[in-house]
Amino acid sequence: MQDEPALVDATRKFICGFSHLPDPVVAVASRAQSKTAQVAWVLFGTAIYQDRDIPEIMRLLSAFYEAFPEEKLWTLPVPAAGAINDVVERTFEGRNWSMFEHVAGIFWSVGLFVRHHPDLVAWARERSPEEMWRDLGEIYFMGKAAVRPKACAAIYRIVSAEPLGLGVQCRMPEGSARKALHGLPPLPLTMGARRFLAMFSPAREEGFADLAPAQKQKLMDVYGKALCPEVPYTVAHSLQFFLEAGADDFVCRERTKRCAKCPLYEYCDYATRRSR
Repeated sequence: MQDEPALVDATRKFICGFSHLPDPVVAVASRAQSKTAQVAWVLFGTAIYQDRDIPEIMRLLSAFYEAFPEEKLWTLPVPAAGAINDVVERTFEGRNWSMFEHVAGIFWSVGLFVRHHPDLVAWARERSPEEMWRDLGEIYFMGKAAVRPKACAAIYRIVSAEPLGLGVQCRMPEGSARKALHGLPPLPLTMGARRFLAMFSPAREEGFADLAPAQKQKLMDVYGKALCPEVPYTVAHSLQFFLEAGADDFVCRERTKRCAKCPLYEYCDYATRRSR
């Protein structure tokens, strides 16, 4: 990174420009009235966030919230699988989604988790990020292995300040405020972040796609700490919008006047070429 100061500066400007854009899951979950409900909807939204673009996931999560508002995500009696699946079919006009067969199980699993931890604000406050990460393994599709990217993403969405997250406090290890990422899980490696690292990181020469998962994650964490040492998650948050499909075009194009105002214009192969 030190060898390309102009690119680093442009990247920081890109990250800053998108740091105020609300996280798509948090934006929908924030419609809930209570903080516990907001956390619960973040957990559900994070677990189902897969193989669909941002507008589609936001539409689906909104449809679920309208069908089962507030605490109906976890209160008994639980809705039948058919009622849950109907929400997906209405939103996506069919069942053509890799997660379709799992959504009902995720819905019930999140509900069970909340019934086990009825005050999710207290649950977070009394736990370190590592303990939260372990607990989230109880939720279907949050992951059971050593690497749980959805659990990591959920934690950041819960504890980060608005608009990146809900701003719920957790119990941070001593000294964590003085050391970036200390005590926090690995940064979310979204598809947008993967695209960015594949195009602009030193790994572009060797082939980012060929790196082992642990190497990709390490690179993401290094970039996060280097580009925004105060709040590394800001980097992950902003990069999720990089070349990610939006309503009519890539989200980053929609927000930068079709690339004309994008700090990465001179470096990005996908920039819309026109006079600036």
